[in-house]
Amino acid sequence: MPADLFDQTKSALLALGSHRVWSLMVTLFGDLAQAEGSTIDGPTLSAVMTEMDIRPEAVRVALHRLRNDGWISSQKTGRTGQHCLTPLGRSETRQASARIYASATSPHEGWKLVLTQDADTPQHLTTQGLLPLLPRIYLGGTQAKVPPMALVLTGNDAPEWLRSQIAPLMLEADYAALLPALGQVEQMMQIDMLTPLQTATLRCLLVHNWRRIVLRHPPLPHALLPENWSGHACHLLIETLLTRFPRPAINTILPARVSRTSPPLPRPL
Repeated sequence: MPADLFDQTKSALLALGSHRVWSLMVTLFGDLAQAEGSTIDGPTLSAVMTEMDIRPEAVRVALHRLRNDGWISSQKTGRTGQHCLTPLGRSETRQASARIYASATSPHEGWKLVLTQDADTPQHLTTQGLLPLLPRIYLGGTQAKVPPMALVLTGNDAPEWLRSQIAPLMLEADYAALLPALGQVEQMMQIDMLTPLQTATLRCLLVHNWRRIVLRHPPLPHALLPENWSGHACHLLIETLLTRFPRPAINTILPARVSRTSPPLPRPL
């Protein structure tokens, strides 16, 4: 692929918002090295981060933070650093992956309206698949967990006024901003094949921009959302693009000659 087309596509994804380096790194490990025993060596990690216009100093700080947080462990093999997810990082990454990589064509399910006993219901209900609509009133899919003593009403169809009211709560504006960038990726990436380094970089930016939105709201069935909800269109495109550009094997991202001669990342602190 011509370098300028890849750079334009990459810039469109980077321009969607501020991207914390440690968070991008979590995305990269979650996409490429989630399996137990999978590692990313220093030169490969440096190459992908550099492709995303991230300075080595910022990579060093991000690695230090993730090690301190117990997400990543590092060790030296000869002169080269090897980095992998810790059991904690792997567990939480797998939990998030269930949402990030979920099928866009999941079977439609019914929904339920939940009225809690009092207004002091803990905010963790949003992590149980429930969306707060009004004080004490929540909406969720049939699989959402309901607190004790709550009143639950089930339904299948929902009036259009309710679906329109829910859309902003489901980050419609954020998805609407992401959608044109995904469309640009789809158009540009049909031209030619990507190198493994470009593929790893592209996937990281796609998954990162997707996960920073989709993990901020509970999954709701289609029956509760407008037909033109941008989140669904984004989901379809993300699934298409990640299928079209499957994750490369880590040992193919850099040719062996480059990996051996590239300077390693700074020593772990």
